[in-house]
Amino acid sequence: MAAPGPEPNCTLTSEQPAVEGRPDKACAGHKRRFLPNSDISVRAGVVQPGAKVHWTGDRYPHNLSITSVPPRTRWTNKMAKSKSSVSEAVERDLRLDFLRGLGLWMIFLDHIPDDVVGWLTLRNYGFSDAAEFFVFISGYLAGYIYGPIVQAGNFLAAAKRLLVRAWHLYIAHILLFLVFTAQIARAARKFDNPMYKDEFNVANFLAHPDELIWQALTLRYKPVDLDVLPLFVVLVLASPLVLWALVRRPNLTLLGSAILYMLARWFDWNLASYPPGTTWYFNPFAWQLMFFFGAWCGIGGATKIWFLIKSRAALVISVAWILFAFLIVMTWHSAYLESLVPKWMIKVIYPIDKTDLDMLRFTHFLALAVLVSRYIPRHWGPLTSHWLRPVVLCGQHSLPNFCLGVFLSFGVHYLLVQFPGGVWRQIVLSIAGMAIMTAAAWVLDRAEAVPNLFVDVSESETSEPAMKPEPV
Repeated sequence: MAAPGPEPNCTLTSEQPAVEGRPDKACAGHKRRFLPNSDISVRAGVVQPGAKVHWTGDRYPHNLSITSVPPRTRWTNKMAKSKSSVSEAVERDLRLDFLRGLGLWMIFLDHIPDDVVGWLTLRNYGFSDAAEFFVFISGYLAGYIYGPIVQAGNFLAAAKRLLVRAWHLYIAHILLFLVFTAQIARAARKFDNPMYKDEFNVANFLAHPDELIWQALTLRYKPVDLDVLPLFVVLVLASPLVLWALVRRPNLTLLGSAILYMLARWFDWNLASYPPGTTWYFNPFAWQLMFFFGAWCGIGGATKIWFLIKSRAALVISVAWILFAFLIVMTWHSAYLESLVPKWMIKVIYPIDKTDLDMLRFTHFLALAVLVSRYIPRHWGPLTSHWLRPVVLCGQHSLPNFCLGVFLSFGVHYLLVQFPGGVWRQIVLSIAGMAIMTAAAWVLDRAEAVPNLFVDVSESETSEPAMKPEPV
């Protein structure tokens, strides 16, 4: 890479402060900031690889200037400059991709009953599991990516993008529901084994599809293992208004989220499910605290409390709490260890409720987050190594890989039930499932490298036609 110098096409004319927490380089000509091509990921825009993206906004990079674009993308630049397109340049944090990928593998293993490889997952050694990490990371990304857009005055652009994302999650859930139900019905019919229908809560649907299809479309009826996506649909739908409040009054908004959490637990607020009398497995009134706490951290809250995170007291408390959780969880597998726990402590800590996000789970996640943020820096070298590349790739394509993981987990469970073969078969099938998820992520990653071809059919801002006849 050549030494930095004044940009020949740079449109920057005044000095601008850097966006806190975002690595960048200085434009030598104007002391302004821009992200290099290799470090950007454009959200809600049409900027193609190879374009140089420069800050031109007041504080946040909500307006972008594009220069030095390869010829194949010049037609798309007109759309990039359109008022209907708002592009946001964000450096990808590979830590989040790594943790999401790790979480996807853990969810896949946790969904396989009696799998020996499942002992490697987080839920066997502490109060929290992969669900807390997924919800927090999703909230953090919502605040980190869309918070600056909202603060820059582009609330409608952010809201549109988030609502479209909620729609994609809903469609993914419905498609997963149909494929998952068909997979279970086929296995139950082929082997004349009704256990599958009862175990995964699809017997009623297969008996009364005319009634339950509407319950499924309204997110009231959900088979086993399909409870997560409806939670994300609701949280993402609520995100635009909450982000708008977080940008203006972050601490008060977070306090309101905590109050809603406490009221939901006190008054047993939850969304109704099917059959009547049941409620959602992931209570959105409780889990919204984890999601919007992540959003609060993403818009700058983490920076404000970084002095506390890096303090020795926070480290000691976090390690002690993780060890305490580990000892308590071990009592679930040993009658002798369980007998050592005082009865008063049992009354205090139980039940550790996942549906309403028990505070023991929330604080256990916070303790783990403190250790991760302290000892895994943003540009940690191993994150770019070939060894961790499969996990990072899975995390970068979390939605399709989650759906695939649910499908594969039942497939592995089905094979282990119909063709039992001991521990080695469990290990081989579990590794094969994770390998398939990694291969799918690799294919999706390669597909993203293929240029998108589209035509701008909107009215041109200039009178010059898109194509002019060659002169005779």
